[in-house]
This record gives sequence, structure tokens and C-alpha cells, in this order.
Amino acid sequence: MLISILIVALCGIAYELIISTVSSYLLGNSVYQFSLTIGFFMFAMGVGSYLSKLLSDDHIQNFISVEIAISLIGGICSLLLFIAFPMVRALYDVTMYSLILMIGTLVGMEIPILTAVLTQKHSARDSIANVMSLDYLGALIGSVAFPLFLLPQLGLVRSSFAIGLINILTALTNIYFFRHYLKRVKLLTIISLSILVLLIGFTIYGTVLTSYAEKHLYFDQVIYQKQTAYQKIVVTKSETTTDQRLYIDGHIQFSSRDEYRYHESLVHPLLAIEGKKENVLILGGGDGLAIREVLKHKEVKRIDLVDIDPEMTRLGKHLYQLAELNQHSLDNEKVHIFNQDAFTFINQHGILYDRVIIDMPDPHNEAINKLYSKEFYTMIIKRMSPNGYLVSQSSSPFFTHKTYWSIEATLNAVFTDTLSYHVNVPSFGAWGFHLARTNAQFPQQFNFDIETRFLTNASMQAATIFGKDTQKIDSPVNTIMEPKLYQLYIEDLQT
Repeated sequence: MLISILIVALCGIAYELIISTVSSYLLGNSVYQFSLTIGFFMFAMGVGSYLSKLLSDDHIQNFISVEIAISLIGGICSLLLFIAFPMVRALYDVTMYSLILMIGTLVGMEIPILTAVLTQKHSARDSIANVMSLDYLGALIGSVAFPLFLLPQLGLVRSSFAIGLINILTALTNIYFFRHYLKRVKLLTIISLSILVLLIGFTIYGTVLTSYAEKHLYFDQVIYQKQTAYQKIVVTKSETTTDQRLYIDGHIQFSSRDEYRYHESLVHPLLAIEGKKENVLILGGGDGLAIREVLKHKEVKRIDLVDIDPEMTRLGKHLYQLAELNQHSLDNEKVHIFNQDAFTFINQHGILYDRVIIDMPDPHNEAINKLYSKEFYTMIIKRMSPNGYLVSQSSSPFFTHKTYWSIEATLNAVFTDTLSYHVNVPSFGAWGFHLARTNAQFPQQFNFDIETRFLTNASMQAATIFGKDTQKIDSPVNTIMEPKLYQLYIEDLQT
């Protein structure tokens, strides 16, 4: 029974983390998703604790029955969420909150039941002390195991299957040890073994089930997918065209049909400006596509790429479709790869960079928010040469209007001046960038003397003109202490 308490807590916290992570992955805004999940889960546990009073005095059988129910519902929770997501949004919300409330209620029933069993052998004080101490220890083990083992090794879908297996094995163990105290041993055993076989099958064929769930999220065939310690990476390929797409945490990063429009617009205006450009820093961009464009400028002698996820840069080098698209840029002798957090890298002593390219994902959560903060830009200036320039991808001035201009306001709070521009990328729509400078000057017009597929001198001039629905608005400066940007991003997406 004491071991069961430990396992109950471990599984309970794991289910919370799984549901929160799935919702963050699919809906974004991790703080919001984790807060709601934990809040409703704790509320449901309170309901479950109260409802446990209404159960019979057959505590052991009640505990086993609850454990069986949790193993089934919790075991398939992530699969149900992935299947529900592509349908009506309301259906996903109903599914998510129903799972949270059901699992939370069942977990809440377990502790009072186990405490009641233990008080038959020990005093109430000792029983409560034992239950609570093991409950907290189990929660610690579960919270540590999820990011360090379950998520990177099993992924979200198979993680829930694995936790469900732990629950059902706990039920079977208790059935065996307490079989003389149970009224319906055969029935409980048959149900438990059936769920055990089901979850083992799900775990064995987890890749197939994950692929089935992924097909609901993406239009095209998934040719690569992996949950790393940092993010979910998915690469798809169209069955009817040559289009290949990269998704990170469900957000599209590029389409091979039009990525050149984005990457030319990101890189070449920055490097077309006169001045020293020997040392270039790229933050993000592990796919190697920005490097491909930088390498067109022969004056560049060194390119430092900082991408936190080694799996992303490995794909850029070794996934055939991606390596062919980036023209094997990551293998160039000028390129130096640092698999570090950009915030940490910038805050270290090192060489000064003449040009800095920020090719980070949109600020859809608080972790990425810091990479668009005043503090981050202040640290970048310390790693730039006196007449250095910076460019940042800045989301869409149309679809995320407030976000786009908040990034500009934040850059302006640190740099001498900024220059904003936007282009049309069919896969994204209108997409925006900001140039920022320290002591140098922006040119009156841009002249591109390298080969491009999209960008011209005239198109760059036009890119700096904004219409009424995308023109500059007053926007807050984003800081680490007041992380306004990702909140604006969520608001933009909801309007």
C-alpha cells in the first residue's frame, strides 16, 4: 500500500504534465495551458476526495477499481487529445477539460482510500504522515522523470500509455496481494488484464498510433518526427507536389516552395549594407537555410550558428531533403555550430559580430519571449562591433499586428534606430522584419549584387511601405520582468 501511494502520486503528476504539454504544443501559450490544467486538476482532486466519502467501506476494492479506471482514461488521454484537435475547437476543449476532471477526480479519491486502509493498522497521525510524505516524493519523481526521460524517449502519446501501464500493473499487484479481501477477484483480474494487453499493444504500436494522430495535424505525409528535450520536430512532404515543410511544436517554420522569399528577405538587406561583415552570428536557423544565403556574400569569413537543439542542426546536415534544400550549408568550413541556449551564449564573452541575424520562432510562449526582450537585445549589443547591424524576423504585421510593432518598440529602446519592412511569403502571408543599428547609418536604398530568386532593389524599397491596416501603432516594450510580447501574440491570434 505504501508503494502504491508513491506510484499514485507519480502517475498523477505525469498525467497533469502530459495534458499540459499536449495543449501547449497544440494551442501555444504554455503558461496559460499549464496554469489551467494544474488549477482544474487540483480542483478535481478536491472533488474526488469529497466523493470518496460516498464509497463503501471496502477500501481495497475501491482503490483497485479507481486504479483500473485511471489506467484506461489516463493511458489514452494524449491520443484522444491529438485526435480531437483537428475537429471543432470546442470539441478539443471539452475533451481536454473532461480528461482533466475525470483523472483529477479519480486521483483525488485514491489518497483518502489509501489513508483509510492504513489507519486500520496504524494511528491516524502516522497514516497521514506516511501518505503525505510518499505522495510528495512520488510527485517529485514523476515531475523529474517526465522532462528527462518520458518526453524525450517516448514522446507524448507513448508516455501516457507507459503511465497507464504503471497504473494497471499497480492494480494487478494489489489484486494478487489482497485477493483474500476482495469480493470480485476474477472480474477485476479479467478487466485489468484486458486493459494491460490493450496498453501493451498501444505501447508496442505507439509509432503507428502517433503517426495516425499526426496525420490529423498535418496536410501532408510525415517523413520525420521526433520529440526532443526542447521541442517537437516534424518534417512533411506533399504527396502531389515537391513541397516539404518543417514544423516545430506544431508551428510551420518553412515551406520549400517559398522559403527563399523569407530567407532572402531576412539575410540580404542586412548584408547589403556597406561596412564590415566578416563575422556573422545567426541565432536560431538550425535548418541551415539562412546560412545558405549568408554564404553568397564572399566578404563573410565566419558564421556562428546558435541553435539550442542538436537534433535540429543534425537534421540540417543529415536529413537528405533538408540538406539538399540548404545546399549542405552546415558543412561549410566557415560555419561553427553551438548547440546552446541563445540567451546563455550571448551573455558570455567572445568575439564581436559585425552582423547579427535573429531567426527564432514566433514568441508563442514565455520561454521564447525572453529572446525578444529588452534585456536580450542589450546583451546582444555587447557582442556587436561598434558599427554593427542586426535583423530580426518579427512575425506578421498583418496577422500579429501588435506583436510586430512591439518587437520594433523593444528594439528601439536599445538600438539607435530601426528600419521595418515586410514581404509576402505565400505559406505565411505578409511577413515582417526589423533592421536595427548601433552607430552606423541605414542606406537610402538597397542594392543587391548577389543572385536572388525574389528580392530586388525595387521590391526592397516597396517592402518598407506599410498600408493602413499594417502601419505602425504605439506598442509596449517587452522585458523579462514584464513579458508582454507573448500575451500580445496570443491576443493577435485570437482576433
